[in-house]
Amino acid sequence: MPDPLAGMPPLADFGRRLAARVIDVLIVGVPLYLIQLPFNSGRYVIDTDKGEDVTEVITKSYGGTGLLWTLISIVAYVGYDWWFTKKSGQTVGKRAMGLRVAMLNDGSVPPSNPALGRAAVLWVPTLVCCFCLWPLALIVSMLVDKPYRQALHDKVAKTVVVKVT
Repeated sequence: MPDPLAGMPPLADFGRRLAARVIDVLIVGVPLYLIQLPFNSGRYVIDTDKGEDVTEVITKSYGGTGLLWTLISIVAYVGYDWWFTKKSGQTVGKRAMGLRVAMLNDGSVPPSNPALGRAAVLWVPTLVCCFCLWPLALIVSMLVDKPYRQALHDKVAKTVVVKVT
């Protein structure tokens, strides 16, 4: 069986991928945060003066406006990643860092369904339940994967991240 990476640009290193992701998170996260400010949803804030505990914060986050902002965040992050990945294989962060997402089998730009699956596996667990743990799981999966350096979202979509030559 021939090597799928034959003829493709070199795989992206961890540092560039992380920097690209930070740029993308800021591009989506800062406007979401600023839009949310006037609504004062109190999402993920424990008010010890009122005697709140973590259980009450989780309930508050997923009831009423907290649920609405979670859904808006999912649509924003997944939509952003999906759109740019299917369009050119490059989010703004990936373009800035000289990277792109490529289909493992032929190096092409991911079509809509793999791009959506990749974005959903990347963002939905992070935004719904596992804000700290899921990104760590993705990082570990990428660092230990040989030979393609695929994180879990890459495996789902059958993609790799490569340097743009």
